Amino acid sequence: MSVMEQKFEELLEKLAEADMAGGVDKIEKQHKAGKMTARERVLELLDDGSFEEIDKFVVHRCSDFGMDKTVIPGEGVITGFGKVNGRGVYVFAQDFTVFGGSLSFMHAQKICKVMDLAYRNGFPLIGINDSGGARIQEGVESLGGYGEVFYRNVRASGVIPQISVVMGPCAGGAVYSPAVTDFIFMKEKTSYMFITGPQVIKQVTSEEIDPESLGGAKVHGRVSGVCHFHYASEKDTLAKVRELLSFLPDSNRVPPPIVHTEDPVDRLVPELDTIIPDSSRRPYDMKKIIVPVLDNRHFMEVHANYAKNLITGFGRLNGKTIGIVANQPNWMAGCLDTEASVKCSRFVRFCDAFNIPLWTLLDVPGYLPGTQQEHGGIIKHGAKILYAYAEATVPKVTLITRKAYGGAYVVMSSKHLRADINLAYPSAEIAVMGPEGAIQILFRKEISDAEDPAARRAELIQDYVEKFASPYRAAQLGFVDRVIFPRETRSVLIKAFAQLEGKTEEKPKRKHGNIPL
Repeated sequence: MSVMEQKFEELLEKLAEADMAGGVDKIEKQHKAGKMTARERVLELLDDGSFEEIDKFVVHRCSDFGMDKTVIPGEGVITGFGKVNGRGVYVFAQDFTVFGGSLSFMHAQKICKVMDLAYRNGFPLIGINDSGGARIQEGVESLGGYGEVFYRNVRASGVIPQISVVMGPCAGGAVYSPAVTDFIFMKEKTSYMFITGPQVIKQVTSEEIDPESLGGAKVHGRVSGVCHFHYASEKDTLAKVRELLSFLPDSNRVPPPIVHTEDPVDRLVPELDTIIPDSSRRPYDMKKIIVPVLDNRHFMEVHANYAKNLITGFGRLNGKTIGIVANQPNWMAGCLDTEASVKCSRFVRFCDAFNIPLWTLLDVPGYLPGTQQEHGGIIKHGAKILYAYAEATVPKVTLITRKAYGGAYVVMSSKHLRADINLAYPSAEIAVMGPEGAIQILFRKEISDAEDPAARRAELIQDYVEKFASPYRAAQLGFVDRVIFPRETRSVLIKAFAQLEGKTEEKPKRKHGNIPL
């Protein structure tokens, strides 16, 4: 065997050693827990044969607590680049078989390197989290490593899409990195996120709770809103990451990808003509308007299980990505509350950062009243919506399907916040408030003094409805650009967004605004 052949043999041995990570026993333990290994996750996520690994032989520098006797190539995280649907991405995946995926300084350095590459080259970053947290043996060095990661998350925010995939534990300081990224995916039953775990909570508050109830996928997907997507299997989770990436641009420097579609641009949707109920008090499912209009009826909902009174998600019109925000009359009558306000504003700001046009659908009776909402900061949180829409410079098309009352009408991408094109169905009702409430305020004495109060009240309500519960008063004032037949929604939207493709809008010169947080 020649010297060169010996070197090749040595390289093969080192590669095989790194591939085995924590060893056969720990890999089997990972599989028995219903979890893929870090390497398996990366290969499942990326296009076949596209993964190029970097820093495969990095090891830690710690000699305390006997760590110098345990050195495993790769340092508990796999990093590199590859392709998803033929487009470039950078990725890191923490390896729970190596020191429980704990973050050391060199582990953090590997992550930081791939983050820097993604930032400089303008490609999305996907982080797969499965870690016991900071490596205690390294003390402040591991904490410093987290700080370096956090700094890069913030620096890259709004520059490249950042996606976190939580497949196992994510606790303490580790949760802040996913929290800063754009979207969080969680695997049900095997992943959790929390600042302080059940044991600490029991010591401090005497409250007993298990990890799943404290910070599992369903808790964060439905209660806290921390998680945007959660699925039953790791394969489904990673498949949905691929689906989300298909809607997003590589960076803020380029437009979203265009996907060829056979769906005709002039396709009518006749079933929309009968979607809106005759009674304005009857609910209906806003998704029955959204989905049929989109290319191939493909809608990827974001935050589907959180703040269900508001819908957010991605779809395509004529092959081009749009972001969709809509009130949901089927849930709390579509009222805006604190949770929906945060959900809406966060999504709008993401779309604006990444050149994704916005389609907003209104059927909103107002902000949810009550002491719980007022004390919960509905003023502050509600203001986030108007801030996000007023700040957004991407093309904005608004469709009023039915109710558009009060301040909720104004903040939901109205003409007054510089929406570009405002459409309405003939069923639209645009007013300060609903007819019953308005008449009670305006004509209380007249009604009480009437010979037949009920008849007089009905007469006044009918008069109010004729004046305000239609789109035509707003259309006369130029606040609504067109009143359209529901069946022509798809073709009208495609034409509207097409004419806005060259939109430019100058922002005031400033370091940044001060959104009400």
